[in-house]
Amino acid sequence: MPIPTHWGTTPQELLLPFPCDRFVQEPCTPYYRGITVNAPAETLFPWLCQMKVAPYSYDWIDNFGRQSPRKLISGLDNLVTGQTVMTIFELIDFEPNRHITLRLKPNLIGSRVLGDCLVSYLIVPQTQRTCRLLVKLTIGYSPGLLHWLMRTFVAWGDFIMMRRQLLNFKSLAEQTPGPG
Repeated sequence: MPIPTHWGTTPQELLLPFPCDRFVQEPCTPYYRGITVNAPAETLFPWLCQMKVAPYSYDWIDNFGRQSPRKLISGLDNLVTGQTVMTIFELIDFEPNRHITLRLKPNLIGSRVLGDCLVSYLIVPQTQRTCRLLVKLTIGYSPGLLHWLMRTFVAWGDFIMMRRQLLNFKSLAEQTPGPG
């Protein structure tokens, strides 16, 4: 079974520049995810900011069984670089209604095994009421069997968890009343 390097993305979307690309400092393996959201960027972006308090994937796995909030929490869209996101990431760059870019915190065990891990959530408007949510995850690597096994495991784990996360963001944004 092939490693899931991309899901829900078009060949053209794989060629787009992602904000995380500016921060990659070593050879890396990229993984792409994408979904169409029937809501404008201004409605979707606040949901991405909610990752400061919850992961929005399978809560029983990565949120200690607590349900990720199903209503927007006021103030979470006040982003500042350096903030913690989903417990294990640090916010390194953002542009309101356009992208959020994260880096795995360097002091974690996973960062020592995987190397540098970066992820950008990029919103690409399609129409006034529709956008694409594209994600690029890059994982730094070194040659060797351990790193190959880790990249394979992470690719499958990320595919499963991020697919659920993007479907949740799609559903929540589509249920949120649009701006004014």
